[in-house]
Amino acid sequence: MSIILLRSIILYIIVVSAVRLMGKRQLGELQPSELVITILISNIATLPLEDTDIPLIIGITPILALVCYEVFVSWLILRLPFFRKIMYGSSKIIISNGKINRKVLRELRLSTDDIMTAMRTQQIFDISEVQFAIVETTGSISIMKKQSKDTPAREDIGLSPVSADPPQVVVSDGKPLPVTLKSMGYNEKFVENWAKKAGISVTDIFIMTADGQGNIFIAPKAEKMTPYIANGQEKQQ
Repeated sequence: MSIILLRSIILYIIVVSAVRLMGKRQLGELQPSELVITILISNIATLPLEDTDIPLIIGITPILALVCYEVFVSWLILRLPFFRKIMYGSSKIIISNGKINRKVLRELRLSTDDIMTAMRTQQIFDISEVQFAIVETTGSISIMKKQSKDTPAREDIGLSPVSADPPQVVVSDGKPLPVTLKSMGYNEKFVENWAKKAGISVTDIFIMTADGQGNIFIAPKAEKMTPYIANGQEKQQ
């Protein structure tokens, strides 16, 4: 039992390292060759676990070989565009100018249900709102709405907001987060000043968020206390 446990831990580390070397894609974003390699690695990794008579190196060697192969193929794809088309294929347009290309749908063996499902995942429920749709090499469908049906941007209605990064957590459960504070140009004195304004100590803060525009949110640990909110451009140190 201890041998199987040790083998499991070693193979787990090897497989996780192999997947990380291949990149941080989600399963649905894998290209065909990446999906094949992932399946092969998972199958190969089970062999030394099912049969303890198989040397562990017999399972590790092909896994490392497949990862090296995938890294080499990725290198070739970056430098030889035509090779990418051979390995991954090319994207296919299925809707253009609001018209459905039935020929391409037949080639890809996509049904109307497939299109409607992809639309609903992107919060579109009426196909008449679709201007353009393309099937990516990963199999996902990207959709663009008609401009007349699309949600207007702020600049479309005459607003000119300042672009800024979203608020980040700078205090969690009474503990300042030095790395986050430093990345935002703040320090722990900044936290202490705002805690004082909120009428509590830093250790009494459950969560505190801040952004570069001076917007502050402080939720105290005491549930009966009202969260402290500050909006503005002030940037304290």
